[in-house]
Amino acid sequence: MPLDFTAIDFETANSSPASACAVGLVRVRAGRVVAKAGWLIQPPAGHDEFNPFNTRIHGIRVEDVVGAAEWSRQLDDLCAFAGADVLVAHNAGFDMNVMRRACAVTGDALPPYRYLCTLQLARKAYVLDSYRLPVAAAEAGFSGFAHHNATADAEACAHIVIDTARRHGATDVSHLADLIGIRVSRLEPAAAPTPAGPVFAPTVLEAAVA
Repeated sequence: MPLDFTAIDFETANSSPASACAVGLVRVRAGRVVAKAGWLIQPPAGHDEFNPFNTRIHGIRVEDVVGAAEWSRQLDDLCAFAGADVLVAHNAGFDMNVMRRACAVTGDALPPYRYLCTLQLARKAYVLDSYRLPVAAAEAGFSGFAHHNATADAEACAHIVIDTARRHGATDVSHLADLIGIRVSRLEPAAAPTPAGPVFAPTVLEAAVA
């Protein structure tokens, strides 16, 4: 099978994973970028406060998402772009948790995507001082992009997969994962929250490793 996949990146308004405020998507076919898309998202009610820390990272403000599609409205467009592809993301646990938690908050069915983490991939494939997205992407030959622009970050992820597949002679994403020794995981619904309430992964984690 060819090296086909979709790279994805989310930006969030605050520390709640449900607070998606932007998404970037990059489609790869036979190891080449063939399409890009990205748009702003109005975060779900109750998760829509814009934390100044997050805004300093990605530059998106509350006024920027006025009139943007809400999570439920944009989810169909996201799935239409990605189709049945494996998703790839840098620190994929963060991005998959955005999908998981946003769907849980809005009541939307969580699409059962398979996904690969390019942070794990880079740690196995490269020897670097840092595995942050700009450093790993530069090793893959993709540098100078606007980090924390969702579409640019998704394209950087795509190039990490393309480069590592080329270096290892991988024919597709699953083959690459097998060769490198990492998993292609599947997106599953969030577990029911405990009586103490859900624990939100802080967005600072994204800043630290993405």
